[in-house]
Amino acid sequence: MGYPDPRTVRRITSIGAGPIGGGWAAHFLARGYDVTAYIHDDAERPALMSVIETAWASLTALGLAEGASLDRLTVTTDLKEAVQGAEFIQESAPERLDIKQALYAELGRILPTDVVIGSSTSGMTMTDIQATCATPERTVIGHPFNPPYLLPLVEIIGGKQTDPDAVAWAAAFYEVAGKAPLVMKKEIPGFVATRLQEALWREALHMVANGEATPEDIDTALINGPAPRMAVQGQCMAFHVACGAGGMATNLDQFGPALKWPWTRLEAPELTKELRDRMVDGCNAIAGDRHFTEMAAERDRKIVAVLKALRD
Repeated sequence: MGYPDPRTVRRITSIGAGPIGGGWAAHFLARGYDVTAYIHDDAERPALMSVIETAWASLTALGLAEGASLDRLTVTTDLKEAVQGAEFIQESAPERLDIKQALYAELGRILPTDVVIGSSTSGMTMTDIQATCATPERTVIGHPFNPPYLLPLVEIIGGKQTDPDAVAWAAAFYEVAGKAPLVMKKEIPGFVATRLQEALWREALHMVANGEATPEDIDTALINGPAPRMAVQGQCMAFHVACGAGGMATNLDQFGPALKWPWTRLEAPELTKELRDRMVDGCNAIAGDRHFTEMAAERDRKIVAVLKALRD
């Protein structure tokens, strides 16, 4: 399949009005692309613009690409109009398989075959999503981390009918577009980062359920412990460097037996009403009277500071 040079792509279609779809639209706009955002209903327009406008403050602080402008955004409820002239599609439709399959069936009919479609899905496989698409060879997963306009990661994997060249093209394009692409080795539910996050989340739920820690305790431990280190070293390199000259070999030889100790419980605890209420009440206590938008803006400002520090 003759896909275009990723460096020549100028026009993007972003499908979806939620935090992910809007976040992707903001990211591409900040990189200087022309973006058409497809929304299912015009009533979704205020929500979409709220996400984009919130993101724009942080993106401006990080530094916009030459020519980047909110004026390069078009919003439409007509799918055929939305994809007209598009050179890449970022799909962030609701996480329902029937909706995605119907959407890909339609996109497969109306898009030129050299236009790659990337899905933001966080839990579905492309093999399932592309099942009713007439041109599945150009469909890939392009899973971001939230907020997608700030966090660089995008995890890429095809389905059983995907052309390997489409996966390679998507990786090259995302890199040109300012992301940090991770091409996965196998198609697995949850991809890489979400599975790691889920393991941490399950242990947190166990500690709350057993009265061992509160949500505030857990977030305090992470914010003041592993989180800052993980901004510069992932889990593997953190343990490698922590053991001095011996590196990971020393770590595994010395601390390997601890893997048998009951320090973690990877099976999810039963989500009882009591556990649910403890988590909700604990997080509400942390939030206090702060509105979601205020907390999201604070999160974004601090992520910008971390990204700037790493860049410098």
